[in-house]
Amino acid sequence: MKNKITKNWGLKIASFLCAAGLWLVVTNINDPVVSFRVSDVPVTIRNASLITDKGQVYEILDGTDVIDVVTVSAPRSVIDALDKSNVVAVADVNDLTSVDTIPIKLSINKYNDKLDGIKGNIDSVKLSIEEKQTKSLPLRPSTAGDVKEGYMVGDVTSDQNLIRISGPQSVISKVSRAQAEVNISGFNSNINTDADIRLYDEDGKEIKASNIEKSISKVRVNVEILQVREVPVTCVVTGTVADGNQFTGEVSYSSNAVRIAGKSKVLDHVNAIEIPEGIVDVTGAEENVIVAVDIQEYLPEGVVLADTEFDGLIEITAHVEQETQRSVRVPVNDIVFTGLPQEYKAVITEPENECSIMLTGLASNLETVTAEDVTAMIDLEAWMEEEGMTEIMEGSYWIPVHVILANDSVRQRDETEVRVHIIAEE
Repeated sequence: MKNKITKNWGLKIASFLCAAGLWLVVTNINDPVVSFRVSDVPVTIRNASLITDKGQVYEILDGTDVIDVVTVSAPRSVIDALDKSNVVAVADVNDLTSVDTIPIKLSINKYNDKLDGIKGNIDSVKLSIEEKQTKSLPLRPSTAGDVKEGYMVGDVTSDQNLIRISGPQSVISKVSRAQAEVNISGFNSNINTDADIRLYDEDGKEIKASNIEKSISKVRVNVEILQVREVPVTCVVTGTVADGNQFTGEVSYSSNAVRIAGKSKVLDHVNAIEIPEGIVDVTGAEENVIVAVDIQEYLPEGVVLADTEFDGLIEITAHVEQETQRSVRVPVNDIVFTGLPQEYKAVITEPENECSIMLTGLASNLETVTAEDVTAMIDLEAWMEEEGMTEIMEGSYWIPVHVILANDSVRQRDETEVRVHIIAEE
């Protein structure tokens, strides 16, 4: 019996190998090993807290957290049951290397034991690891664009004025300001909206790093839109100039009109910026009086200057000129008597024909005065009272002539007397 078992041993081994080979051939023909390719497979980073718990932050470089192509080899029956969702890519921070890379481990989440092979076009995730920095910045609301013509931007405020940011030291150190910008193009009424918060470096270039954490990403911004109007500046000049001089009545301004802004219902009642009495005072002046005035002090409540570059200071000039003199000759026959009793008559004997009236005033006014502009009169009642006379008597007297001028900026300079002969009527 033993001889039968051990007899032809080599033939039996050969028969076994042939049978095994035949089985493999038959199996491969029925369920061959094939390859399956998937693209853009995300890599899951595990145990990232091992980095962050040390006060560090990381950034994945070169997009290595996504594998462009993964090739899976397995029997056709397995491949037919797989899709992209079954391919698993994991990078565990426990495996972090000294050059800040993490090996990627690939697998499938079913039939993994029947997997013939799996390979990606990259085999590790590259990291940049830095110390974490936190910074607090003032939050500045701002505007972009231009409001509707005839309007301007007033106060721009936000509900919060501080933001805290965290991230890699190399990035956070470049951030110099945080800004929430609102587009105001074409608006003519107040704006209240939520605006994205953007970060900028000192050169005004926006920093868009995705690994920056913000305490808030949006903020409510309130933009006040004001109506603009141009109005004149006016003032009332007070005081009396020095003798021999006269305020011409002319007032000039370094800015005759100013642009103001406010709500429509407020501006509807503002027709001028009025500088009150006492600000421009010419008392005792012998030359022009120039006063610097900050008109912001006299703006109505709710009104502001529309030109942000204008500080509100203007110069107001009250023009003062020295008086000159000029004589006007009035025919004596044109001099009117008042207060003369009916039983008397009065005749001017000197001068014979014309009376010279000396006038004083501004040269520009004096040169236009003619005899027709002068009303000369003798008030006998006033003269008698001044002389202490209770009744008039015949005789010859020197009596002053008073004039009334059509131009009230010109006045009689000296008292002019004429000889009057008073005669009782028969």
